[in-house]
Amino acid sequence: MPDKLIASLFPALRGLALWLMAAGIAWMLAGCAGLPPRTPEAPTLSMAASPSTTLGRAAASLDAAHDGLSSIQPLVEASFALDARFELMRRAQASLDVQTYQLGNDKTGRLLLRELRDAARRGVRVRLLLDDFHTTGMDRLLLGLAAEPNAEVRLFNPFVNARDHSATRWLEFFGDFRRLNHRMHNKLFVADGAMAIAGGRNLADEYFLRSEGANFIDFELIMAGPVVPEAARIFDTYWNSDVVYPLQRIAGASGTPEALKSEFEAATSPAHAPPPDALLGTDLMGDPPLGAQLADIGRMKWMRADAHAAADSPNKALGTLAAPTESLAARFHEMTATARSDVVVISPYFIPGDEGMARIREGRERGVRISVITNSLADSDEPLVNINYNRYRVDMLKLGVNLYEVSTRQLKRNRQFRDLLKKARGRLHAKLALVDREWVLLGSMNLDPRSARLNTEFGVRVRSFELTQALLYAYQLDDIEGVYRVVLMPDGENVQWIGTGDVDNEVLDSEPDSSLLTRLQLLLFSWFVPTDQL
Repeated sequence: MPDKLIASLFPALRGLALWLMAAGIAWMLAGCAGLPPRTPEAPTLSMAASPSTTLGRAAASLDAAHDGLSSIQPLVEASFALDARFELMRRAQASLDVQTYQLGNDKTGRLLLRELRDAARRGVRVRLLLDDFHTTGMDRLLLGLAAEPNAEVRLFNPFVNARDHSATRWLEFFGDFRRLNHRMHNKLFVADGAMAIAGGRNLADEYFLRSEGANFIDFELIMAGPVVPEAARIFDTYWNSDVVYPLQRIAGASGTPEALKSEFEAATSPAHAPPPDALLGTDLMGDPPLGAQLADIGRMKWMRADAHAAADSPNKALGTLAAPTESLAARFHEMTATARSDVVVISPYFIPGDEGMARIREGRERGVRISVITNSLADSDEPLVNINYNRYRVDMLKLGVNLYEVSTRQLKRNRQFRDLLKKARGRLHAKLALVDREWVLLGSMNLDPRSARLNTEFGVRVRSFELTQALLYAYQLDDIEGVYRVVLMPDGENVQWIGTGDVDNEVLDSEPDSSLLTRLQLLLFSWFVPTDQL
């Protein structure tokens, strides 16, 4: 019987061996290809807001007081956040600058690409800046957009060899680990230099509740006023940096521009990029869709707040920073260190490390109430991060930190989340901190070593009691549901999980919704992955 089994498997094994041999040969042949030499190029800069554009006039109407404050509106619901992007792209008349870590090769990503293409054909200057980690197999699609006269696509810290296959990309990743381990995690969207969207969402199905497998709970702001040119200047710094390359210099493609455009047209057609359902009514905050607001500019009412944008230098990808204190993580810690009464931290990945524990201890000694909301092990898309976070859980609880873990099981006991998630899993992806119910820090940065040391990040600091109250309401932070409350067991050395929401007497003594085998496997893997890589 074993001999027959081996014989039946032989063709498949032989095919696999031949593929690996061919891949290895291709890899060795391509190994000599590195990043192309840089050529002097004149920098291109953002276009300032103008009253000659619809969005420029809308931004000006929001800033009638000219008091130095910015206008902001929270984008809590994913469907309204996606719709806001469509409205900005369709109404843009001068420029669109889009920067993201991930653009999905899915219905959402393709639909957004088509809207950018349509804007370019109207004469809008389109600049799309992508981190290159998630672009496997997308070169021809992106080249189709770049074939438009008014559109340009650039890649941050790109892969060079065998770009169409994940396996060969991983070979290159480990072969050039020191360089490729640095990624651009920023998310920013600027339209006509007048309005911008910033926060945690990537541009893919799961960030807009359009995935059937798992979806993310996230947060963004749409902004107008002085904070927008600040954000636009940051985009320019990245766009013109030495670690960013034009797509055409990295991704060679056969065929004419007309052929690429034709392929793009087919790939982004409604068959592959169906539009979402039309929005009805208002969002959770009582705000109508952006299109309805822009249809009556004189009646637009956004929050007014002191808001400022900041980001890591793109040179962080070279392993260098002018000074550690200039990193976005350092600015975050400096801000939270000024807390007088309370800090609420929302982060999908949370590894405080020794330095973070020292800051938590110092804050608790000053009487600051600290609450942390993160993903449970079962609902994290990066479970190795969760295993490392677990190492600090007992110590945080001993210091009096209020600790909560998001769980699909608990989320679906909340009617609002149950209706939104349907059959999909729910995961936290928002990156937020609320300080003294006066300051809100938001953006792309997770509270883990990778965000602090390896990836570049973008963030916005807002001083607004009104925004803070809106977030407390939207995420039910004064009476949290959809999570497990983590507490110390009576022995003081282990933890247990208490359910919230409809069932408030559920008590678990082991990681919710995860098996012992899964926990052991992750623990084993964690021994081989340094914490500073997570």
